[in-house]
Amino acid sequence: MSGSSSSTSSSRFLKIGMVGFGNFGQFLANTMIKQGHTITATSQSDYSQLCAQLGILFFGDMEAFLGEDNDVILLCTSIVSLSKVLKSMPFHCLKRPTFFVDVLSVKEHPRDVLLQVLPEESDVLCTHPMFGPESGKNGWKDLRFMYDRVRIKDETICSSFLQIFEREGCKMLEMTCEEHDKQASKSQFLSHVIGRALAEMDIKSTSIDTKNFQTLVQLKENIMRNSFDLFSGLFSHNKFAKQELENLELALGKVKQALLQSMNEEQD
Repeated sequence: MSGSSSSTSSSRFLKIGMVGFGNFGQFLANTMIKQGHTITATSQSDYSQLCAQLGILFFGDMEAFLGEDNDVILLCTSIVSLSKVLKSMPFHCLKRPTFFVDVLSVKEHPRDVLLQVLPEESDVLCTHPMFGPESGKNGWKDLRFMYDRVRIKDETICSSFLQIFEREGCKMLEMTCEEHDKQASKSQFLSHVIGRALAEMDIKSTSIDTKNFQTLVQLKENIMRNSFDLFSGLFSHNKFAKQELENLELALGKVKQALLQSMNEEQD
């Protein structure tokens, strides 16, 4: 399902606390700051100098970070570290019911962990911006933003957060976490598998590239800009991914069989 997410609520500036401030967190923060939202951040690595340059308050201590009374806690960790990070968070430091949002590339896994670990009074919005620092470097217009209102009581904060992406022109796609993972296993995960397979083959541009081959080289280069942790998480935390990998192996086998059969028929 798609469409406007916030037509019934007015927007407001938010105080957004980011957990994880790597490339993707920095990418999101730049646009959020531009829109007038206030950002605080915490991360395993020390980003205090970068945050100071951006006007972001950085916390090395999680207790102090949670005590900052943020409207939204935005989880920008890796897929594989989410559970560990959440289970180590001292939620007793929260001053009020807090709105939690994740931006991971799989959705059922964070939904389940968030519902299991967070205080019951915390709202949960699961999202996946279907773009990143490379594809979104010239703006977010017409790029897809998926979301699932998992547990929402504060519609004003939910609306204000979603409007961050609406204002930038994103195509807003509301769907369940399960439906997202089912579709992503056939699109995002397969793209990563093929891109990494091409990297293992060490394909490179030649002097006689066709357009199709140039597309393959570009796919390989785009995929290899992503961490192996992301690739691993797309596989291990999406229940549909294993079947798609098996389907790909089966399809390659069928293609090989068809070629060998055709060659044998020519020789007869």
